Amino acid sequence: MTTEHPARIEVALGERAYPVLIGPGVRHRLPAEVARIGARRVVVVSARPPEWTPDPGVPHRVVPARDGEHDKTLATVEHLCRAFAEFGLTRTDAVVSCGGGTTTDVVGLAAGLYHRGIAVIHLPTSLLAQVDASVGGKTAVNLPEGKNLVGVYWQPRAVLCDTEHLTTLPERERRNGYGEIARAHFIGAGDLRGRPVAEQIAACVALKARVVAADERDGGLRHILNYGHTLGHALEVATGFRLRHGEAVGVGTVFAGRLAGVLGRIGPERVAEHREVVAGYGLDPELPAGVDHDELVALMRRDKKATAGLSFVLDGPDGPELVADVPPEAIHTALR
Repeated sequence: MTTEHPARIEVALGERAYPVLIGPGVRHRLPAEVARIGARRVVVVSARPPEWTPDPGVPHRVVPARDGEHDKTLATVEHLCRAFAEFGLTRTDAVVSCGGGTTTDVVGLAAGLYHRGIAVIHLPTSLLAQVDASVGGKTAVNLPEGKNLVGVYWQPRAVLCDTEHLTTLPERERRNGYGEIARAHFIGAGDLRGRPVAEQIAACVALKARVVAADERDGGLRHILNYGHTLGHALEVATGFRLRHGEAVGVGTVFAGRLAGVLGRIGPERVAEHREVVAGYGLDPELPAGVDHDELVALMRRDKKATAGLSFVLDGPDGPELVADVPPEAIHTALR
């Protein structure tokens, strides 16, 4: 995979379709993407140092950001929108995010709200953001009561997944991204273990693009993308975000297998496969020591999918699907 011929995946949403480019050096295509959408001015919100923050090729302002859940707040969104206003952005201009998944989430939400919607281009720089967070148009920030409770659907105009950015990641942050790749194993991406990272990213993006094109606003099929996330989000909150998103989703994926087994939806071999796959990506498959099971159940009740009792995306004879009204005793059994 070369800079000249990156992988290109289209998110097919009619007039709002957009490309996802994957490969080394694709960040340098930013000026061409800005020109394609006709933006005259750009604010670049970057959590990366100047040498890793590309020039969009038009008059622009760089607003520094920090990756991390603690800045994923409405206060950060207000700060960004005020920066857009101070620079004089209009609906004909654009915003660029350059950072990990929390940065794409917050910048995407700010872009979706400012002037009731301004174009946004994502340059995801972490493995987690490249395989998942930057694609699909879900933007959100957290409240003290839970993860991603305030957000909008706002699709980007392009996503540039530069694999050279991944060379700057600490080892823990690379493992963090593998939590999303591990869960993709159980929702249709196939076994990606041992494949080159660019192929792993492309397979996950292609899967997500198909699902989003079929169900943009989470009315049915898109629920499968939340595999492992219900417990995962609860674990993030319960640990004060000491457990990172992908790490928590890895544990949540093992739990989803255990819960499906408790409910008789899958057999012991498939249950064991969940743990094997997650551990195979170098992730800890165990619940962190000291987390309170009752607190986790209370947090899971606040999940956005919990419209009919406690709900989980679970494997089964017909593949993954949203299962509502799961009995609390089954959840406690699986947690134990």
